This record gives sequence, structure tokens and C-alpha cells, in this order.
Amino acid sequence: MIQVEGLTKDYSSRRAIEDLTFHANQGEILGFLGPNGAGKTTTMRILTGYMPPSAGKAQVAGFDVVDQSLDVRRRVGYMPETIPLYPDMAVFEYLKFMADLRRVPDVDERVDDLLDRLGLLDRAESYISNLSKGMRQRVGLAQALVHDPDVLILDEPTIGLDPKQIFEVRSLIKSLAGDHTVILSTHILPEVSMTCSRVVIINKAKVVAMDTPQGLTNQAKGAERVALVVDGPREAVEEKLTSIDGVLRVEVTGGDEGQPLNYMVECKLNSDLRRDLASAVVSQGWGLMELRAVSMSLEDVFINLVTKE
Repeated sequence: MIQVEGLTKDYSSRRAIEDLTFHANQGEILGFLGPNGAGKTTTMRILTGYMPPSAGKAQVAGFDVVDQSLDVRRRVGYMPETIPLYPDMAVFEYLKFMADLRRVPDVDERVDDLLDRLGLLDRAESYISNLSKGMRQRVGLAQALVHDPDVLILDEPTIGLDPKQIFEVRSLIKSLAGDHTVILSTHILPEVSMTCSRVVIINKAKVVAMDTPQGLTNQAKGAERVALVVDGPREAVEEKLTSIDGVLRVEVTGGDEGQPLNYMVECKLNSDLRRDLASAVVSQGWGLMELRAVSMSLEDVFINLVTKE
């Protein structure tokens, strides 16, 4: 549904994105991640036909973003970080206006359907200026959906929302999968894990990783981690755990000397040392209070990739 090959954009002497190549399948939600200034917004503006690339090409729903820009715009719904709402218009009036601009047939029926789907029916006559931040985000999502686009591009759709509002908007976005292809840019990494089927990470204008959230975790961690809580002398326990073949590093945190301490043990990739670690502790007569494998979060992977680059 979306195909990007070698996409590059220069602003005078500054290169905003360089040789980006990725794709989004029909009906999937693709997470688009990167630190500030990495090139996310530039990429989304190119995909929506807002600006042309300097090099490379991109297709949306089979149409080229440069040569067939109008066809692309008809098939894309865009929710920018700063949503172009008109505060002096009522919600229904605003969505009807946007639908008319998009030449949507049966406008009233379409707007009523969106108000119902996005939980805005009781706010249809409310002025946008009187809505909460969460409700304005819903109106922004409604305007992106008003013409029933094949592709939705959402830039930070939950920014500034409270946890309840984030959950509600996230649920709305998840419900769009299958009917629409969604590119979701966000800084809330747990949101990506819960919402997206695949992730593209860009840094310093380039793609540095692309996979499922779990696949990225497996690729980037480079080591297995095991957490232990041991009741024993700190220095002796640390020395014993470090001496085990395959252990790379032991980090100690926790309470006072003489109290059970937390030990985070990094092991070589694909080496399950839990049995060896447990045996080493028990053989010394120390108390093994807890032992568990620890998975890296997407946040760990993101920081690892961005810092490395």
C-alpha cells in the first residue's frame, strides 16, 4: 500500500532524510519512530503530497507522490501534530465543511457515522474551542477519516493527553487496522508495542531498523539478561556470578549489606544460564529469593539504536 525507495530530501545545505526505503502493507499499522529532528515529519509530508522529495520515489495506494499527487491526496488522511481545527465552528459544522472540501457523497450520513464511531455524538453541536484536548484529538482523527481514505498518516496523535485519553485514542487507532493502512508517528514507545504490527526507526535522516517490535528486541539486545535476588554477601555473590562461563557483566542494586540484593546478569546471546546461576547460588548456601529472565523493552532497543548511531 505504501512503498518508499531511496527517499531523500534536502533543505538547502541540510539533508533532512537520506535514502529511506521501507514499506507498509495493506491494512497494517506501521510505527514510525525517531528522535526529534530525525526526519519523521519531513517523510510524512512527502507521503501526503505536501512537498516533493529531492531524490527517490514513494508510492501510496499505487500512485506516485510527485507525478500523481492529486490521486495520492484523495487516498490519504493526514492528522498532523498541530491539527488545523477552526475553534469558532461546531464539531458537526467543521466535519461537514471538511467533507464538502473532499467532495464526499452523502455528507450528513458520513459525518453522523464518524461522530458515532469516534464517540462525538453528544458533542456534535459543541464549539471546538470548548472541547477538551482529548476531544479535539478525536475531531482531528475524524477529519482525517472523513473521506474514508486508504491510508492514514498520524503524527503524534496522543501528544498532550492524559492516560485515559491515550487509552481511548489508542483503541480507536487499533480499530482502524484492516480497513486502513496506518503510519503512526509517536514518542510513546509502549504505545507502539501495543498498537503497531511493525516498526521503522530512523535516526540522523536514515533508517536504522525495521521489524516487528519483538523482532527488533531480539535483534538489538545482543545479550540475554537474568534478574536474581540473592540473600548472601554482596562481594562473594557478585564474584561467583561473574565467574560463570558466558556471563558478560553483573550489576548489583538493592538494599543494605546483609539484606537480599538484586543482581542483573548479562549473558552471551542465546545462552540460557539460569540453571548455572541457580546452582552457583544454592551450592554456596545462599538464599535464592528470585530468578527470572528479563526481556528488553522497545524503549531499551530504541535508546540502544539511537545512541549507537
